[in-house]
Amino acid sequence: MEKRDELYRGKAKSVYQTDDADRLILLFRNDTSAFDGKRIEQLDRKGMVNNKFNAFIMQKLEAAGVPTQFDKLLGDNECLVKKLDMIPVECVVRNYAAGSLVKRLGVEEGIKLEPSTFELFLKNDEKGDPFINESHVVAFGWGTAEQLVEMKKLSLKVNEVLTQLFDEAGLLLVDFKLEFGVFHGQIVLGDEFSPDGCRLWDKQTREKMDKDRFRQGLGGVIEAYEEVAKRLGVPL
Repeated sequence: MEKRDELYRGKAKSVYQTDDADRLILLFRNDTSAFDGKRIEQLDRKGMVNNKFNAFIMQKLEAAGVPTQFDKLLGDNECLVKKLDMIPVECVVRNYAAGSLVKRLGVEEGIKLEPSTFELFLKNDEKGDPFINESHVVAFGWGTAEQLVEMKKLSLKVNEVLTQLFDEAGLLLVDFKLEFGVFHGQIVLGDEFSPDGCRLWDKQTREKMDKDRFRQGLGGVIEAYEEVAKRLGVPL
């Protein structure tokens, strides 16, 4: 597989073309950002940890019947993925109240949500990833009603699989965001799943083990990521 020109540079990953029109290479960088890119720092080992963490999770989801973009690891910081036609919508599943939900509704952090909630946000950094609904997605052509049905079904399946996985590792899966795209007509889970895009708390102490450690200046960000990986059995 030949790595070619950089196609896109995001806040924490770079995407490269390959000699296969259906495949891309994702490079996980050490960049760590918060507040829509207003704060950016380099954290040693972060790219490696997130790359291997993502590979582990994606393979677990594939085994459970969730189609993913992931193909294989290429090295410590790179993996090979399918080239998707991305849908510019973030799907967010929440099991406990935290983050923007607490700010938006004024509810207490940590309340268990029964049932879990499913929300949609437009992927647009300039506009702050605004909260949207299914009608907006269809009316503005960001996706179809049929695609939304499949995205919600897969999001809830991911929640079912990973809630159990993290529970067995002594962790609460508080919430997470997913992105989807289309590959040869099929809705496929894209982007990444790592502590950058979910909230994980220790089940006993409720210590935060995710990117909130960076957002809130708690320190020990990569140490927390590595602890989560260790509990799950992710080979780093």
